[in-house]
Amino acid sequence: MKQSRQPVRSWFSNWFLNNKAVVSLIILLLILLNLFMLSKLPWLWSPLKGVATLLGIPIMIAGVGYYLLNPLVDRLENQFHVNRLITIAVVFILILGLIIWGVVTLIPIVQAQVVSLLANWPRYWSHLEDFLTQWVPGSPFEALHKQLTNFNDEIANVLKGRGSTLVSTSLTSIAGVVSRVSTALIAVITAPFILFYLLKDGHQLPKYLTHFVPFRKRASVLRVLTNMNRQVSNYIRGQLTVAFFVGAMFAFGYWVIGLKFALLLGIVSGILNLIPYLGSFLAMVPAITVGAFVSPLMLVKVLIVFVIEQTLEGRVISPLVLGNTLAIHPVTIIFILLAAGKLFGIAGVILGIPGYAVIKVIVNEWFDWYRQHSDFDAGDPDSSPSEKQDVHSQGAAWKIVGGLNETFIKL
Repeated sequence: MKQSRQPVRSWFSNWFLNNKAVVSLIILLLILLNLFMLSKLPWLWSPLKGVATLLGIPIMIAGVGYYLLNPLVDRLENQFHVNRLITIAVVFILILGLIIWGVVTLIPIVQAQVVSLLANWPRYWSHLEDFLTQWVPGSPFEALHKQLTNFNDEIANVLKGRGSTLVSTSLTSIAGVVSRVSTALIAVITAPFILFYLLKDGHQLPKYLTHFVPFRKRASVLRVLTNMNRQVSNYIRGQLTVAFFVGAMFAFGYWVIGLKFALLLGIVSGILNLIPYLGSFLAMVPAITVGAFVSPLMLVKVLIVFVIEQTLEGRVISPLVLGNTLAIHPVTIIFILLAAGKLFGIAGVILGIPGYAVIKVIVNEWFDWYRQHSDFDAGDPDSSPSEKQDVHSQGAAWKIVGGLNETFIKL
């Protein structure tokens, strides 16, 4: 009986043509080349950039509002059988009432404290420098004071130098102010409409998007979109909830010890707490500055408030609200904050963690697919019989990529 002859494959065929890792890298290289070529076409990107700038702010505001309010709307609809439109209307009325209360009551107090703090800040900061220099003689605070003085002098010189060109650029400045005001008004007007339709139909968006992919891929795409939505929702809702409690605790603590600008410092602490691990320490800078200006005893009280707040936040509030929803190691979070802050500034610091969580979901799904179509788990005594079936080897490079992705998923 004549046996069929197996074709002899060359090393080039084994390592390149039949290697999924190499093919994937080539596809990625082609995608990056296309993006690089498109980046050299400013006439194509300028209109898109303008549209993104105009719609980016209202979409972000509406997105944050959706993740905050959608669980409440879903619960009232599913458990209490309340009409979804009625629930959304009631929520909008409550939000409008809170906004009116804030404009009438809260904003004037915060505005007065902001004006007073900015007016007295140079004296506060100078007193803090003298206080630290006195208690720690020969410390680097003297050099820091000189650097800050030089920086202020440079800023003053720049402002004086530009004063002569103020008249010639006044029209441009006015146009810029008008443009910013128009963008803000558009954001304020359009964000509620976007939020309304997100609350009304946003829960059906993942299923709607799956209609644009092949049928056999819809289940995996829906799973990825669902996991991404859950990760981002848990992070945004958890961080904002923790930030609210942190701001309230700081404001109450500062009010109890009699520190000036208690409400303003509490609000600043809550906003800065959106930066994981670093926000609370950054928020202590203005509080310590004001406390040191009042008296050493007030400085000690401020530090006591900080210790109490950190204890309550770390032991009670964060575990109850956040838990371990993102499953990201603290060291990884610090690295993300440093890298995202260096690349994208404040926006990167705030959005770096949810962006990483989204990328992690995609990589996790890709790695699960890889484990099913390769011999990564071959020989593993803990793997199931279906995972031990004979499959074609994808090459050493593909195994290395799989190992790196497994490490990435654990971070």
